[in-house]
Amino acid sequence: MQLPEDGMHNKKLGRKGEKAAARYLKRKGYKILGRNVRTPFCEIDIIARRGEVVAFVEVKTRVNDNFGLPEEAVTPQKQRLYFRAARLYEGKHGDDDIIRFDIIEVFKGKINHIENAFYPDGGF
Repeated sequence: MQLPEDGMHNKKLGRKGEKAAARYLKRKGYKILGRNVRTPFCEIDIIARRGEVVAFVEVKTRVNDNFGLPEEAVTPQKQRLYFRAARLYEGKHGDDDIIRFDIIEVFKGKINHIENAFYPDGGF
C-alpha cells in the first residue's frame, strides 16, 4: 500500500519533471500547444510543435532506477492510448502535420529526449 505522502511526492515530482521538459522543449525551438491535455483515452503530458512536426510527449521523471528506467514505464498499452488520443487531437486541430511520439526522461537531474520513441502499429 502506498502512503498518501508518497503519492503526493510522486505527483509533485512529476509536475516538476513536466515543467523541466516544457522548458527544455522551448529552448529547442518547440512551441508548447498543450500540457496535461485530457482526452477520453489518456492525458497527454505535452503537445509541442516545431515546424511541421507535432510531438506528443510522455514525460517520465525518476530520482532513481529502483523501478527501471523511465522510458520502460511507457508500456504498449500506454502507447496505444497515446495513438488514439493523438488521432482525436489531430482530427480537431491538425492539418497535414507530421505526428511523432516522444518520451522525455527526467532522471537524476538530467533530461533525455527520445524522439520517435514509439510508433503506431500499421502507421498513423
